[in-house]
Amino acid sequence: MAANEDQEMELEALRSIYEGDVCFRELSPVSFQYRIGESGDPKAFLIEVSWPETYPQTAPVISMDAFFNNTISSAIKQSILDKLMVEVEANLGTAMTYTLFEYAKDNKEVFMENQPVNTVTSVSNSISIGTPDVPPSKKKEKKEQLSKTQKRKLADKTDNKGELPRGWNWVDVIKVNWRLSLQIK
Repeated sequence: MAANEDQEMELEALRSIYEGDVCFRELSPVSFQYRIGESGDPKAFLIEVSWPETYPQTAPVISMDAFFNNTISSAIKQSILDKLMVEVEANLGTAMTYTLFEYAKDNKEVFMENQPVNTVTSVSNSISIGTPDVPPSKKKEKKEQLSKTQKRKLADKTDNKGELPRGWNWVDVIKVNWRLSLQIK
């Protein structure tokens, strides 16, 4: 088979396998991204695989330069890429994108064992390393300020517990029935 036919078959297979998978993203017919780990996981990472013209006879281009991977040290990224390239060499000449993604999923813990759990945040060109941010304390809600007149009217409408009297929103059933009977005649 020609390289393009192999690519078309693998593309069709990838689309059917990863249909509905939120971790998989097809950037173009020859470029794919896969997120390894959950979205909030500090040890999650993103792999991008691009196929050259002669893929699968030649190795795909594997990248971890996505913004999602900014929290991962460059040594860890290089280690992951080296391990993935060993898999590429073992599978050269066959469709391997699915195999690479699954290999990365299966070995995520091994890949990220030396990655610190601290989060890195960037605000106004300053980087701080520390524990995850704690949400700021909630602001107290302001109570609506009522005038004396408004308070007096509210007190007149309610009983000593602040509740409206029983039946305050009832409809006069007799008047409604009498009006309906007049309209019918």
